[in-house]
Amino acid sequence: FKKRAGRAIREIRKFAARAMTTKDIRIDTKLNKFVWSNGIRNVPTRVRVRLSRKRNEDEEAKEKMFTLVQHVPVESFKNLQTETV
Repeated sequence: FKKRAGRAIREIRKFAARAMTTKDIRIDTKLNKFVWSNGIRNVPTRVRVRLSRKRNEDEEAKEKMFTLVQHVPVESFKNLQTETV
């Protein structure tokens, strides 16, 4: 259980890539801070994220779109549904 926080970030990236079908995944600094808040070993059990697919402004980029993953703070995880905006 040494490097849980890094693994959690990789899993978030994997989830976002599967959900949004983009290879370029960018994780917001607030989400990164939340995952690392309890240290490298004691990762928060659940996290609510907002995924948004955005157009790449960079002309030389390989991918046309990228996914931005943001943290959504919630009081409790009870009765939450997936929201498509």
